Amino acid sequence: MDHIVAADTNGIRTAAAALADGELVAFPTETVYGLGADATDDDAVAAIFAAKDRPRFNPLIVHTADRAAADNLVRFDMRAHRLAETFWPGALTLVLPRRSRSGLSLLVSAGLDTAAVRVPSHPVAHDLLRACRRPIAAPSANRSGEVSPTSAGHVAASLPGPDDGGPRLILDGSACPVGLESTVVDLSTDEATILRHGGVPQEELEAVIGPLAVAGVDETAPKSPGMLERHYAPGTPLRLDARDAADGEALLGFAMGRGKATLDLSPSGDLREAAANLFNMLRHLDDGGYATIAVAPIPEEGLGRAINDRLRRAAGGDENP
Repeated sequence: MDHIVAADTNGIRTAAAALADGELVAFPTETVYGLGADATDDDAVAAIFAAKDRPRFNPLIVHTADRAAADNLVRFDMRAHRLAETFWPGALTLVLPRRSRSGLSLLVSAGLDTAAVRVPSHPVAHDLLRACRRPIAAPSANRSGEVSPTSAGHVAASLPGPDDGGPRLILDGSACPVGLESTVVDLSTDEATILRHGGVPQEELEAVIGPLAVAGVDETAPKSPGMLERHYAPGTPLRLDARDAADGEALLGFAMGRGKATLDLSPSGDLREAAANLFNMLRHLDDGGYATIAVAPIPEEGLGRAINDRLRRAAGGDENP
């Protein structure tokens, strides 16, 4: 794993040069690790799809250093300005009409006339964007449909190495503090719609721009990552809303008390702690040789909506498989 490098000044400089040369680079954000490429380079963006074995119709999120850079790529309306002012930099992605002269690869938008953009708050992501001076297209740095990575080791375990089409290097910025992907809000139409629950809760968004619709599964032409029915999935089947574990099962708990769960997302019932632990604990249990991972109920509120969304998709879309 000699392609994992420290996210120091030299590592960021090397990563920026690799991006400029059309290479792939994995890097930490506050949500999960991203697999980045120059968003204006068709060949580099295509390499993301190849490395992830990702369906071509699934759009990518474009990361920029600040709102001014995003404004060069998409057209903001008043709703977008208000959300960006409140939540950027941070775990919020906005889907907006793409500017005709944005320079973005059309592969980024999967043929749509919109683009998904965000400004990450993680200092490594920020420094990399500043250093490379270009927008970075970056889905989660894992095989398509698998559990998202929250550490550099997760990336290396999931993706091919640099000689086999994977990232030229992985910037190691320790564990991601949020641990769930960004919330995605579609503002390309008159009705503001959440396409994916994530790191910014619905209630906080609605406090800024009012009620939001919530989109369902889209297997044909999704406007955002994370809209397919099966996604974020470990190899081990999940059983949701479990109160205990059967023989051969692991129990992923939530506020269950010491000794009752194999692992507990948050013994104290803290949804932010649970979100940060979700993907790492799923990976750990997936490697444990269990027949099934039973998952305790999570409250359908705040970040609990995003956690439940990931769990339902990981289970194949069924509420109680």
